Amino acid sequence: MATSIKKIVAASLIGTTIEWYDFFLYGSAAALVFNTLFFPDSDPLTGTLLSFLTYAVGFVARPLGGLVFGHFGDRIGRKSLLVISLLLMGAATFLIGCLPTYETLGPAAALLLTTLRLVQGFALGGEWGGAVLIVSEHGDNARRGFWASWPQAGAPGGNLLATGVLAALAAWQSDEAFLAWGWRVPFLLSGVLVLIGLWIRLSISESPVFQQAPQEERAPIVGVLRHHSKDVVIAIGARLAENISFYLLTVFVITYAKQNKIDNSTVLTAVLIASAIHFATIPMWGALSDRVGRRPIYLAGAAGIGVWIFAFFPLVDTGNFLAITAAVTVGLLFHGMMYGPQAAFFSELFGTRMRYTGVSIGAQLSAIVAGALAPIIAVALLREYASSVPISIYLGLAAVLTLVAVYAARETQGRDLAERIHAR
Repeated sequence: MATSIKKIVAASLIGTTIEWYDFFLYGSAAALVFNTLFFPDSDPLTGTLLSFLTYAVGFVARPLGGLVFGHFGDRIGRKSLLVISLLLMGAATFLIGCLPTYETLGPAAALLLTTLRLVQGFALGGEWGGAVLIVSEHGDNARRGFWASWPQAGAPGGNLLATGVLAALAAWQSDEAFLAWGWRVPFLLSGVLVLIGLWIRLSISESPVFQQAPQEERAPIVGVLRHHSKDVVIAIGARLAENISFYLLTVFVITYAKQNKIDNSTVLTAVLIASAIHFATIPMWGALSDRVGRRPIYLAGAAGIGVWIFAFFPLVDTGNFLAITAAVTVGLLFHGMMYGPQAAFFSELFGTRMRYTGVSIGAQLSAIVAGALAPIIAVALLREYASSVPISIYLGLAAVLTLVAVYAARETQGRDLAERIHAR
């Protein structure tokens, strides 16, 4: 069992790291260069806002991806859908690296960029649910929080990889060279990473819990709406503070620092260090949730980030490298307290033959109002008020909603995923 679960965890972690690398790479590029390359007729902040709008399109496609992948994942299995999602994401990211810019193609360049972003979002919408479920359903009840948290570590792992590549290019290249061709390198690198991920994912077995479960609904979405509507609402609410905080701490902070005339390499390196710590500590929070429960850890994280965000921006404003690194690191530690237990928590809310659909829909619907809009709302608030305080209030209110949602949920720690679970 130990060897099997470790192989499953490795396959899920590597796959999710690659997919999140692709997704976050776009967000970082949107903050750094897409405003100039694809929206050159706008002023810098407006161009950034437009590039973040194309970034948000990926989130809009995620619920559709969650619904489609969830339906077939609950009907035919988790493994095949995970392979398809990785192929789609890798192809879209590689093609972004090949795109002509506005200078060559005019407005059509932004249209092609948006189309490929839609494909990215569709693929990621199906990836997350499958990756956390195949680990949750292979693992044991007592340590599910720990094992299922490893695919979650793929998010900071992917961000770490994307930010690391961009930081290296920014440090070794002139701004002119990076703008001319250097930005393409990380996107083209995705093609190599996907081949590695596919080789590993094709070698794993299907979830035994799924294989043994009887088919309960011809259309899994019907079962989710019939038996788990409350659980979907809880998942949406639980993700608000988690999702918004992550994109403010890792994506918007680049734009914010740029507006404050802070060097790109300074903030990218700070995010890089913080992401490494985040990656290492997510499994720790998952393991702790196996001991004390999912809800206490999640609630502490939501409360913590709601308070910390008011210290975060003043620390970034100093321009001091150590202060910025501390600001992002502490913020991501609070984020990890929510994100670490989340995979097991959400998996334990739903029945087996509707679990992929329920987990994906709950998580991805929240991504539209949370992650998709977070950088856009933050940039708009910064333009309107020229202050970080409204942005902090925005996340603080989201944290309150997350606290309410998680408090209203039942504790799921230790639940047997093979049992038939309906709303209680």
